[in-house]
Amino acid sequence: MSDTSERVKLSKEEKDRRFQAELMPVLDPLYNFAYRLTLDEDDANDLVQETYLKAYRFFEYFEPGTNAKAWLFRILKNSFINDFRKKSKQPAKVDYSEIEGYYNPDDVESEGEVGASSSDMRQQSARDLIGDEVASALNSLPVDFRTVIILCDLEGFTYEEMAKVLDIPIGTVRSRLHRARNFLKDKLERYAQSMGYGNDENSADAELTDDENN
Repeated sequence: MSDTSERVKLSKEEKDRRFQAELMPVLDPLYNFAYRLTLDEDDANDLVQETYLKAYRFFEYFEPGTNAKAWLFRILKNSFINDFRKKSKQPAKVDYSEIEGYYNPDDVESEGEVGASSSDMRQQSARDLIGDEVASALNSLPVDFRTVIILCDLEGFTYEEMAKVLDIPIGTVRSRLHRARNFLKDKLERYAQSMGYGNDENSADAELTDDENN
């Protein structure tokens, strides 16, 4: 694991080049995450801007070849919590020593291009399926539950990555995700029925009754 003494000082040109190449492609999913947390376009834009400013300031702590998306999501999550606590008059600080050592290559296996491509396709498919009713139900969840749904089902993070982004044990990730999905399922049940889903069992029972009567 790297520490401050092992940071490699970069020239401004090299820093700008690498920052643009490695972190800017995450802009769209980062904004989506920020919007789902804040539920406000202006707040989401401010949060993304703050995240990139912090990421640029501490970019020399980022290890090339590790998960840039998860690194940025963690910074954004910490910024969101700090801002929330400030508004609640509960001062808090982000420990950037945690960001510095966030991704150790020994802890997380790098994904191949094929795996990354498949993950992107799954994420896009999931986003395409989110209609107004689903988005409304998701947004109505408490932020802790909303966050795990976003990270897992929309952004494709593994449990291990989610645990690091959220600073919670993997067991808590699994439990929180299970509860979040149940909450979301309950909220969507009436909507699903109105769209014709969930009626197969009733239809099958009706057909069975007709067959018995015949």
